[in-house]
Amino acid sequence: MYLDVFTVSALADEFLDTLVGGRIQDVLDVDETGIGLEIYANHRRRYLYLSADPRLPRIHVVSDKLRRGLTKPTQVGLLLRRYAEGGGIAHVSQPAWERILQFDIEGPEGEVALIIEPMERRSNILLVRDGTIIDCMRRVGPEENRYRLSLPAHEYILPPPQTGKHDPFTLTLDDLVGVFAQVDDPKRKTRQVLASRLLGVSPLLAKEILFRAGVDENQKASDADPERLLPVLQTLMAPLARREWQPGIAESDAGVTAFSVYPLESLPDWRRMETVSAALEAFYSTPVGEDAYNAAKVPVRAMLNEAQAKLQAKLASLERSLTDDAEREVLKQSGELILAYQYAIKPGQTQLKAQYDMSQPELVIQLDPQQTPLENAQAYFTRYDKAKRALADVPRLVAETKNELAFLAQLGADLVMAANWPDIDEVRQALQSKGYWRGKVAKKIAGSGQSAPLKCVTPDGFVIWIGRNSRQNEQVTFGKGGGVDKWLHAHDVPGAHVVIKFDGRSIPESVIEQAAAIAAYYSTSRDEGKVLVDVTECRYVKKIKGAGPGMVTYRNETTRTVRPQHETEFNSP
Repeated sequence: MYLDVFTVSALADEFLDTLVGGRIQDVLDVDETGIGLEIYANHRRRYLYLSADPRLPRIHVVSDKLRRGLTKPTQVGLLLRRYAEGGGIAHVSQPAWERILQFDIEGPEGEVALIIEPMERRSNILLVRDGTIIDCMRRVGPEENRYRLSLPAHEYILPPPQTGKHDPFTLTLDDLVGVFAQVDDPKRKTRQVLASRLLGVSPLLAKEILFRAGVDENQKASDADPERLLPVLQTLMAPLARREWQPGIAESDAGVTAFSVYPLESLPDWRRMETVSAALEAFYSTPVGEDAYNAAKVPVRAMLNEAQAKLQAKLASLERSLTDDAEREVLKQSGELILAYQYAIKPGQTQLKAQYDMSQPELVIQLDPQQTPLENAQAYFTRYDKAKRALADVPRLVAETKNELAFLAQLGADLVMAANWPDIDEVRQALQSKGYWRGKVAKKIAGSGQSAPLKCVTPDGFVIWIGRNSRQNEQVTFGKGGGVDKWLHAHDVPGAHVVIKFDGRSIPESVIEQAAAIAAYYSTSRDEGKVLVDVTECRYVKKIKGAGPGMVTYRNETTRTVRPQHETEFNSP
């Protein structure tokens, strides 16, 4: 699914109505291939997202605020700040039958053009001045395209004209008959011919034409009936020729499956959307909120998963050693049998077969021919004693490993809830400090700083502190909280430490319920309808010796069942 010519045309009309005359207030590097523009137009702030992702290029207005997703801005982003930020959008245009949009901007240093080419595999975003490319998101040299270079200081050239294609708005029956008459490939399908020989006809539109004509979408071109296809094609094209767009989406149980600017009868559950941007946003999803940082979380999540897998394997091995002492017992029995049979063992003998228990099979005991029977027996007793000493240490190692796994689970929750670069970087730094970061040492993100606990004040003046990651939890519980302050945490799952400060007044149940809802929201159970939250006092919360930051035990708790709620859902003074 991609942006076809008619979708781009509909976007151009939408932007002419809503963005022209607006002022570009901010330029944001949303991701490695995407730029966001904050535009104030018609007394309203809008966010335009332009992506040159080679797989999913797009351009549309989003319904929420875009966020800066890169620690280091792209070169195109820097240049847009210089040439476009603070400027006004004078015009939006589309070259005929091209999937290209051009924004003419009256910038602080004169007129420039921002051009987006949302064409899969060849997508690009270019900043052009007086017909010359200042820079572009994807540089294309002569080794890739001799005709059309996309390089700084080179002339911007439109794609070569599409030859051999017919205008669908003026198509006649003779034209269509001629199109199919020229097909010499017996495997060629009707829909493929329509999409390749008619301007602006995408594979989706070709399928829609066949569906409305009552023709199988896999019909061969040699079986095509132009007289049957032409009226359907003309009916579909009439509103498109008048630029009467009808944006909408098709949905299934798997989500939004397609978008279009004309009704789709070939796909079930197609429904109208208010704007083309709304349809595209529904299909692609919006690169805003916590999701804007998903790409940055991927390598951190991979390291976290790897560390958890290793610790799980270590724990399983330790727990097996607690319950299976057969191997240790064999070492002891082997030593005793060697002593019992020492006078029957011949010099240079490498193996002894004997039964320790008459009800059990005989043991096959390996001997060192260079040692005496007594020395061989002593070697087995030494190994037995070493295994016993190791076993004595296993309970401690099991406890330490479980604590470490709990800490990693909390880091996993921290990463899920991370909504900015500092939050992500803290998880990465925690993994690195524990020795779980494999490969090159990750440097601290420049300018990321450290995130701070969140402070909320209820309408009646109670202060609530919220720790949204391991380090903040440590601060909230043992720095902000103390004594008879109320302490809350989602029951038996990783999540936030929440403290309600006691100011001399009795803390009402409504405030405890509010803090519990926030604690539930900042936990791994945030997507559940009801969550158990434990409530106690800070004096009953203790650090776990040797465990990571924010790892605690607590007692004297009571439990509330609440619906997870973000702190903004509660009114504040």
